Amino acid sequence: MRAVIVAIGVAFLISLLTTPIAIKVFTRLKAGQPIRSIGLASNQGKKGTPTMGGVVFIIATVIAYVAGHLALTTLPDAQIAQVEPTITALVLLGLMVFSGAVGFIDDFVKVRKRNSGGISARAKLIGQILVGAVFGVVALWFPSTMTDVSGAATNVETVGSTTLSFIRDIPALEVGKVASVVIFIFVVMAATNGVNLTDGLDGLATGASVMVLAAYALIAFWQYRHWCADPNYTEEYCYTVRDPLEIALIAGAAAGACVGFLWWNTSPARIFMGDTGALGLGGLIAGMAMSTRTVLLLPIIGGLFVIITMSVVIQIISFKTTGKRVFRMSPLQHHFELAGWSEVNIVVRFWIIAGIGVAIALGLFYSEFLANVG
Repeated sequence: MRAVIVAIGVAFLISLLTTPIAIKVFTRLKAGQPIRSIGLASNQGKKGTPTMGGVVFIIATVIAYVAGHLALTTLPDAQIAQVEPTITALVLLGLMVFSGAVGFIDDFVKVRKRNSGGISARAKLIGQILVGAVFGVVALWFPSTMTDVSGAATNVETVGSTTLSFIRDIPALEVGKVASVVIFIFVVMAATNGVNLTDGLDGLATGASVMVLAAYALIAFWQYRHWCADPNYTEEYCYTVRDPLEIALIAGAAAGACVGFLWWNTSPARIFMGDTGALGLGGLIAGMAMSTRTVLLLPIIGGLFVIITMSVVIQIISFKTTGKRVFRMSPLQHHFELAGWSEVNIVVRFWIIAGIGVAIALGLFYSEFLANVG
């Protein structure tokens, strides 16, 4: 727990204190957010607000991970904790950094061309597929080499699983490595686009991501305290995962970094996360679902992202098949703007929806544990 707390604190402080510097730097570089001319009139006042702020909390998360590892070396139970960097960290931080890099390229093109178009949808899709494929292979082909004090192997798990999972792996849903990589790519694409579509109102995606990441920190730490690789804990209801403390540390660090960023991103935002932050967070959240073996629980934990994504899908299908729009505007948050809701009201109410999804998911996770214990 000490290492996770250290990571959260370091990430929060770095993000809180360096975001104002990023605001000044991006403003001086004229890296302002272009606004679509066909968008909401209320958003035109945001034109010129510096974007690409996701760089701040991505860097803060990576630095906090290092700080957390320094704290890990002082743990009394270090024999059951990976005190060296792991493949798990490579996958999770790699997904965050490289998904963020795809978003950064998109943001850079927007700023450079002074329009909201960015790179083409196909180019962004290819980038997401490449990132998902590379880290999917790493997650499925590199098992842990963790050993106990006697030198015997205690955990030979890979980051991802060849079995579909809900609260744990579901043995009947074994799909194999190749199909698992394909699923890994799909989850990365779904999560990155879900967070990206949710972004658009001050603090909305940031606040929702804090809740989701905090949930994964709790899930991973619970798995660590009931870990099958722990020689002191071998009950039948333990969790078969790889490096759960690493997952908790990174999830906590990212949540802390987002809270620090939210101080400056809440209405009226002084900086936007941009596609850099949205895709980076989406990539990390996808990795959390795969590494904690809770893939099918992700749509509940990230319920708000699913709802907003589905609003876009429904709008497109309806317009192409009937010529009519279901919503005044999509994504869903803009429908309520046109309905007369204030931006703050929309954000807070959507945060409540995000919190409900997280609460339901955590309830399902814990109730499954209690059922096994009983």
